[in-house]
Amino acid sequence: MDIHGALAGLTNYVLSLSFYSLVFQLQLKMKSVKKWLSDLCPESCTAHPSFTMLLLGLLPLMLLRGCGCQAADVPEDVTAEFSVRLYHQLQITGGEENIIFSPLSVALALGMVELGARGASLEEIRQAVGYSHFREDEEFSLLSNLTQALSTDEEQYVVRLANSLFLQTGVHFNEDFLRLMKKYFKAEVETVDFSQSAGVAERINSWVLNHTESKIQNLVSADDFSSSTMIMLANAVYFRGSWKNQFRPENTRTFSFTKDDGSEVQTLMMYQQGDFYYGEFSDGTTEAGGVYQVLEMLYEGEDMSMMIVLPRQEVPLASLEPIIKAQLLEEWANNVKRQKVEVYLPRFKVEQKIDLRDTLQQLGIKNIFTKDADLSAMTAEMTDGQDLFIGKAVQKAYLEVTEEGAEGAAGSGMIALTRTLVLYPQVMADHPFFFVIRNRKTGSILFMGRVMNPEVIEPFDNNFDM
Repeated sequence: MDIHGALAGLTNYVLSLSFYSLVFQLQLKMKSVKKWLSDLCPESCTAHPSFTMLLLGLLPLMLLRGCGCQAADVPEDVTAEFSVRLYHQLQITGGEENIIFSPLSVALALGMVELGARGASLEEIRQAVGYSHFREDEEFSLLSNLTQALSTDEEQYVVRLANSLFLQTGVHFNEDFLRLMKKYFKAEVETVDFSQSAGVAERINSWVLNHTESKIQNLVSADDFSSSTMIMLANAVYFRGSWKNQFRPENTRTFSFTKDDGSEVQTLMMYQQGDFYYGEFSDGTTEAGGVYQVLEMLYEGEDMSMMIVLPRQEVPLASLEPIIKAQLLEEWANNVKRQKVEVYLPRFKVEQKIDLRDTLQQLGIKNIFTKDADLSAMTAEMTDGQDLFIGKAVQKAYLEVTEEGAEGAAGSGMIALTRTLVLYPQVMADHPFFFVIRNRKTGSILFMGRVMNPEVIEPFDNNFDM
């Protein structure tokens, strides 16, 4: 079957779902356990000497549209170093697999947890993310301003940041905590009965489906909830953008992609010659394999871009990854020059589910995952919030990159793309590469990752069951 002829309305979009399943363990003083639990769930809970509280969720929603019409005073994101440290931890545990995650989503989720934290729990988050030099609570204003800075009037690209609190009916939460969640994170608040797990899962999945253009399905299941679940906190980031310089579908060909172990897989390679931001860099040593290429491809509106970092063909990506630092990201962005470039880029998708608990602990955020955690600002005094701790933090992310265009016929079969006379710099992404999708004005990193083995996007593969 001609897989190209079946495609219509090809687009480029990035879809990331950051789903934080945060499990709180609530240890109550014995003299108050029976009364408190009997008020909350008299039949199912009183048999337990301790109480497990599940923080699953927050889906704040903001529809942010880009056109370059931002306010004059654009805030600067300070979490780049944290983003890179996260990447390196995922690299350590990721083996030879693809990586895709949303640093912005992690920062937002930690910000929401930080609102309810005190003492060492608070300080570890501030130190790890990069807020230690801020005045008290200044980081919340920063996160709020960043999301507003991404918001513009036109529809040249779409960013969705979704946050919502689903609270157990009848449980008293700190009013200041709820008020600040709305103020800084625009979090919607709904009450549900988590003991009716099937109905709650259906309600939440329907809400997510309605606010992600039906791209995210089956986010939660009935098994995720029980009568001991108190609050669901989830965070989702969604981005869809069209290339400023679009690829012509008829130029896409089947091509070999060489993995770092030397094996080859077949992929669909897009091609175009156009004006891009491009540069060649070297750290002056052999650590990164010598000279490597950096290509920045703009999306419509020019606020958002995808930066691709590609080592030489014979150099594994693992040789380049150790030198990646926040300062280097800035150096790349400041020193690439606009010029004519030949670009060969796979048409691919990559997705990943990440358990962030171990990763965050390696970065110094440990206290909130232990019984020493102080999350007392989340709950009213009657629930003794100092006994809460986080048991789980999970992120899901999905990235799809394609051409942008109308229906077009592309060549089928095995067609080799030969390198003949090269008149311009040539970026041939037929081997593993590192990428960043960022806002060029604020420096916010929406997505970061690497492509070690591009999964081919089949025709009509536009529904994602996550």
